[in-house]
Amino acid sequence: MAEKKGENKSEMTVEEAGRKGGEETARKHGHEFYEEIGHKGGEKTAKTHSKEFYEEIGHKGGEKGGQRVRKLIEKGKEAEEKK
Repeated sequence: MAEKKGENKSEMTVEEAGRKGGEETARKHGHEFYEEIGHKGGEKTAKTHSKEFYEEIGHKGGEKGGQRVRKLIEKGKEAEEKK
């Protein structure tokens, strides 16, 4: 007979395994570890991408954020008008 999820304590989902591994890495290495690898990644990206790349992703981020805020403001105004 097939075992139901949870009956076999050694089985876990990929999500559970990832979370457990991430928590253990954070516990072992701490905040500084993540700062260091983020810095290294940023340096590598800067070496492999141009100024235009950063301008483009900056504009994309601003567009998305701006659109979302604009929609939230419109919803808020509509809600106020209905009162």
